[in-house]
Amino acid sequence: MRALWTAGTGMMAQQTNVEVISNNIANMSTTGFKRRRAEFQDLMYQNMRRVGSQSSDTGSTLPSGAQVGLGVRAAGVYRIHEQGSLQQTENKFDVAIRGNGFLQVQLPSGETAYTRDGTLGLSPEGVIVTAEGFPVLPGVTVPPNARDVTINGNGEVLVKLDGQTAPQNVGQFQLAIFANEGGLEAVGDNLLMASNSSGAAQQGAPGSPGYGNLMQGFIETSNVNVVQEITSLITAQRAYEMNSKVITASDEMLSTVARLR
Repeated sequence: MRALWTAGTGMMAQQTNVEVISNNIANMSTTGFKRRRAEFQDLMYQNMRRVGSQSSDTGSTLPSGAQVGLGVRAAGVYRIHEQGSLQQTENKFDVAIRGNGFLQVQLPSGETAYTRDGTLGLSPEGVIVTAEGFPVLPGVTVPPNARDVTINGNGEVLVKLDGQTAPQNVGQFQLAIFANEGGLEAVGDNLLMASNSSGAAQQGAPGSPGYGNLMQGFIETSNVNVVQEITSLITAQRAYEMNSKVITASDEMLSTVARLR
């Protein structure tokens, strides 16, 4: 029976949906996390009577035909890049991006990764690094005798040194934007990698047209809406149950046929 296999694809699709929702809920407190949404597509159709075919020798055609669907499949999992809330941390090295853009991070392999996680600190050498100790490009070093550090909205890092009244500019952060942010590949640790789908990174200073601003002493929280995720979870669970009932009904129908004498 087609219904048996069709309902099976529905259960697998809703299982994927629940897995995506569970990952969203698990990361509701992850800094800079962007929620995901599963998208689905219908499968191929079997034509029992092809639409538009002739139904008589006089040339009359079928107005609708008869097609039977074969189920559903997961088409993709999309990342929703809407702004998360900003949370004050009182850490002078933390920065939140308000608007478009990603911080650029140099990995130990030499590759460049991208993140919205602005939880930053200093390495033993005074370089501003991520929570994993990876340098934030282009590489800003804070002098050891700095009495105060200010990161303005344009990404400039200004320090006050002993014996000087005017702050000294020791570097400026650069943000990266992409033609297709949804094409970035997540690799864990709040990091994303460029891909053929995302396109090449376009670098620019914070505050430039098309780029967001930096806010010192803040981090961007996850954009997961718990109420929305729980509602989606209930919907997915009910859809899974309905598909399982279709399998049960199909099994009972097959059992009835098997008992015929």
